[in-house]
Amino acid sequence: MTQQPETQRKPLKTRPVTGGLRLSFQTRIVVLALGGGLPATLLALVLLRNADIVDSVYRLIVVVLLGIWLGFAIAVYRATIEPLRSIANLLEALRGGDYAVRGRYARKGDALGDVVLESNRLGATLRSQRFEALEASALLHKVLAEIDVVVLAFDGEGIIRLANRAAGELLRRRPETLVGLSAAEIGVADLVEGPAVASESFAFPARSGRWQVMRETFRDGGRQFRLLVVTDLSQALRDEERRAWRKLIRVIWHELNNSLAPIKSVIETSRDALAAGPLEADERKELSESLAVMADRAEGLRRFLSRYSELARLPEPTLADCNAPDLLRQVAALQAGRVRVTAPDGLNVRGDADQLQQALINLVRNAIEATLGAAEPVELRVFQGKDGVVFEVEDCGPGVANPDNLFVPFFTTKPGGSGIGLVLARQVAEAHGGSLSLQNRTDRSGCIARMIIPG
Repeated sequence: MTQQPETQRKPLKTRPVTGGLRLSFQTRIVVLALGGGLPATLLALVLLRNADIVDSVYRLIVVVLLGIWLGFAIAVYRATIEPLRSIANLLEALRGGDYAVRGRYARKGDALGDVVLESNRLGATLRSQRFEALEASALLHKVLAEIDVVVLAFDGEGIIRLANRAAGELLRRRPETLVGLSAAEIGVADLVEGPAVASESFAFPARSGRWQVMRETFRDGGRQFRLLVVTDLSQALRDEERRAWRKLIRVIWHELNNSLAPIKSVIETSRDALAAGPLEADERKELSESLAVMADRAEGLRRFLSRYSELARLPEPTLADCNAPDLLRQVAALQAGRVRVTAPDGLNVRGDADQLQQALINLVRNAIEATLGAAEPVELRVFQGKDGVVFEVEDCGPGVANPDNLFVPFFTTKPGGSGIGLVLARQVAEAHGGSLSLQNRTDRSGCIARMIIPG
């Protein structure tokens, strides 16, 4: 059975018991009570009229009968009307928010008692819900007051109906003074309209910066409101930048310390040897070897710094349609039969061929170095996935032992490794709007590198 919409639902009409007479409920009760006793009273009077009794006794009996008749009518009136009026008062109290009022004579199994009982239960339920709503409202206002996110709620006319402490601090006003003002009056009219979520630069009276702006609409009491939530991204970006600089400084210091310590030791040894007097042939040879060590370490520092410049100089990709199977075959040709290619003919990918090829070379080289001595070749394949073209490099090596450090620049577990191959590969994938992930195989030991390029 379907229900009519609330706007189309018609109120139920009750028809009076007395037909077309427009009488009040209590009048109808009196009329019905009197009408119910009228036939018996008339019959009693007729029978008494024909009885052989004294007139004085007859008149007394008539008065008693009429009194009993009216007494029962009044009793029916009171037994019906007064409880209903009590219930009306109870419902009026509930409507007015007084949930402590309770009706008497609430008895289960009695028609009127059931009404009183359910009215009392309704009052208890409304009281409980009211307390829950008050507690939830208090918690909401407490949370809004404590969070550092700006929250503003506007009604349909663009007037502020709610503002938290963070909004007041950013607008240099007390939050309660913002209620009743328009968005234009506080200077945020440009922020109210726009996409649901956006990152925007904006200058507030307190400070300017980069902000994440979220806009949402909701309804309360049948009225539409617009919610504006503003989050400061500047601090988060600065914190992330500081973490990146700390990580960078640790890596550079580690590498410089590893190089400068032996260089300092060689210099001091050579200086002491030169200060001792003319050198013998074997001493000159040892000094020459020491200077060669210094030159090697200096070259190592040069290579180390050049790797940082490689990460910083990665150009923007030049996008064009590339034949994915050709890319894989070119990468496999550089590995002297160590790679097995699986690629469907005619699959194209939108990207920079040189950068994608270099990323695949790095991934394949890592896989080959992880499977040295293994008879099985590295699997290099490409296929069309739901999110784009998927490149996979699968090996049967020991798998990923340090997943948290995979994409840390210059972190490597291989002797002589540079630690930038995976970082460069991920930069290439992200520059194309894609992603790079590494995970251990579930069927056996080994690792799968998966690069997804949209398109």
